[in-house]
Amino acid sequence: MKKFLVIGLVLIMVFLVGCQSTPKVAPDSSEPTQPAAPVEKVTVKFAVQADSTDALNQLVKTYNDSSEKYQVEAVVMTNDSGNMHDQLINSLSSKSGEYDVISMDVVWAGEFAAGGYLEPLDTLIKDNNWLPTDFNAGSMASGKYKGKNYTLPYFSDLGFLYYRKDIVSAEDAKKLEAGQYTWDDLLKMAEGYMGQKGTEYGHVYQSKQYEGLTVNVNEFTANWTDIKGGLETMDKFVKSKATPEDILAYTEGETHNAFLNGETVFARNWPYMNGMAASGEYAVKADQLGFAPLPNGGSVGGWILGVNANSKNLDAAKDFLAFIAGPKGQKINSTVGSYMPGFNALLSDSEVLAANSLLTNTGFQNALKTTIARPVAANYSEVSDIIQIKAQEYLSGNGKLEDAVKAIEEKLK
Repeated sequence: MKKFLVIGLVLIMVFLVGCQSTPKVAPDSSEPTQPAAPVEKVTVKFAVQADSTDALNQLVKTYNDSSEKYQVEAVVMTNDSGNMHDQLINSLSSKSGEYDVISMDVVWAGEFAAGGYLEPLDTLIKDNNWLPTDFNAGSMASGKYKGKNYTLPYFSDLGFLYYRKDIVSAEDAKKLEAGQYTWDDLLKMAEGYMGQKGTEYGHVYQSKQYEGLTVNVNEFTANWTDIKGGLETMDKFVKSKATPEDILAYTEGETHNAFLNGETVFARNWPYMNGMAASGEYAVKADQLGFAPLPNGGSVGGWILGVNANSKNLDAAKDFLAFIAGPKGQKINSTVGSYMPGFNALLSDSEVLAANSLLTNTGFQNALKTTIARPVAANYSEVSDIIQIKAQEYLSGNGKLEDAVKAIEEKLK
């Protein structure tokens, strides 16, 4: 019996030792490993007007190709500014998050910020080591509400002075391009040069009762710092022989027709008129054009960008906004679409300058530095209506200066 027990114990020990000494087989490294599942990107919805150039497509593609976490989907809206405004308001006022980043006309920002629809961007600006002064001044002022920055520029537009450099003397042209002249100086020049080379008028601008009048009153009053003096100066232009008798009916259309058809020496208008001249289809050609800042700065136009305060993807929205408003995105917008950059450093970028010859002109560059914003107000449309009505009443001789000044000052408050 003992013999069998000893034999059994020996067999058990041999078995255990054999198990411990059996080498473990390493896995075959040549066998393919399963790839990790791709990370699903967070989608950012960008509400934006249609773009006639390829800039928007390039912006979205470049961002999507470079971002590992986010992707952008452009929601292209109507090019009718009023309809787009109403569509955005309907969505934002219901606290919907259907749009993450929105493109806005510069005059909407006050209303949207006051309604609580926009996320403040001061932290975003700081986190990117930017300063508000790195961007177009007028665009930034348009999106500043109660001390906070709610927007960044998408692309800038601005009012400035066009003049016939084949008529205006080199001495006067130098003063104009440097911005070293006043409204009274301009009126004197307009009266002095009118009639030369077939011109009939000295100066034209927008003065009909519509948004263009608000823009021009902003410029004449030095951004509302001298409403009385600005309106009085406008009245001088209306009464002068240097302006058409129907100047109070002028919009952008009448302005560019008068200038490009060779009827006037000076004109206040937007950059698009330069493109019309460059087409070669008008009496006045591109090489006859000079550009200058307006005496008190030109009203800013164009579009600005904001983040929906009710976005479910705030981090993603801010990341895309930083791209599109920053130097990389703005360079694409400027070189592909020939839009005015809102990021100031690009104004000296060789590729941007090559894409838009207007940016190489000293007078236009000076105009870009002196842009001013229209009133930033929650009820902007009401404010603008009062400005238009009261200014038109006074300028047409149907109202008193004191009444116009009082009404505009009270509405601006």
